[in-house]
Amino acid sequence: MSDYDRIAEAIAFIVSHTDSQPTLNEIAAHVHLSPFHFQRVFCRWAGVTPKRFLQVLTLERAKQMLREPKPLLEVSEAIGLSSASRLYDHFVQLEAVTPGEYKTGGAGLSIEYSAHDTPFGRAFIALTTRGICSLSFVETPDIDEHLAALSRTWPRAVLRENRQRTLAVSRTIFNGKERPSRPLSLHVCGTNFQVNVWKALLRIPPGSIASYSQVAAATGRPRAARAVGLAVGANPVAFLIPCHRVIQQSGYLGGYRWGELRKHAMHSWEAARHGSPES
Repeated sequence: MSDYDRIAEAIAFIVSHTDSQPTLNEIAAHVHLSPFHFQRVFCRWAGVTPKRFLQVLTLERAKQMLREPKPLLEVSEAIGLSSASRLYDHFVQLEAVTPGEYKTGGAGLSIEYSAHDTPFGRAFIALTTRGICSLSFVETPDIDEHLAALSRTWPRAVLRENRQRTLAVSRTIFNGKERPSRPLSLHVCGTNFQVNVWKALLRIPPGSIASYSQVAAATGRPRAARAVGLAVGANPVAFLIPCHRVIQQSGYLGGYRWGELRKHAMHSWEAARHGSPES
């Protein structure tokens, strides 16, 4: 069982028992580990103690963040962290497919792909020469479903596995130890509205959240919250385009294309690392 599998089970227990504030011993017992071993595994995965993680995994905290008057969609230098930190701190550039490229269905394009373990489970990654075109989480032993989706988006492209190249990209995305030497590039296919929504998501700093209506306002269409939700759900690049940072106005996390439990893990993993010091 991977660290994420163990932690996911622990998070599910914490989520369902948040009101009772379970102790370290109680959480460790639920995942059949000693408190000492569980604390080590948890800190290795999350970078913070289970106690600190539990503190950020609350509905009231989310409600308070949504009430803050500062614009949540502004990237501030204050969010930046030292390269020596273990915090997730990279920057991303998004490039949309042109109408002509969309029409040709990727003709003449070579896409390399593979699947790798990440802090949030196994992930399928696909790359064009211009950037990451797909990142999704794998729930089954094979990746046939993800290859089929890639083929539907790029029907005339040549697909080939390249584990070495995609592994290097995966490590850059998920190692969390240092800022990459140059921006990570995304090469995505979507409507103009979808692309505008995804660009708005990229402006939500790690450790912050926004509501669907706030994202809609950032796109210049403040009454399009429902359409924003559909665009968020169509996000082709998980984690890098941080749709997990968008929650309901009520403070509830809401659904997530790659599973609500994984959304809990991502949201709290970032919030714990980018929030106040652990206790």
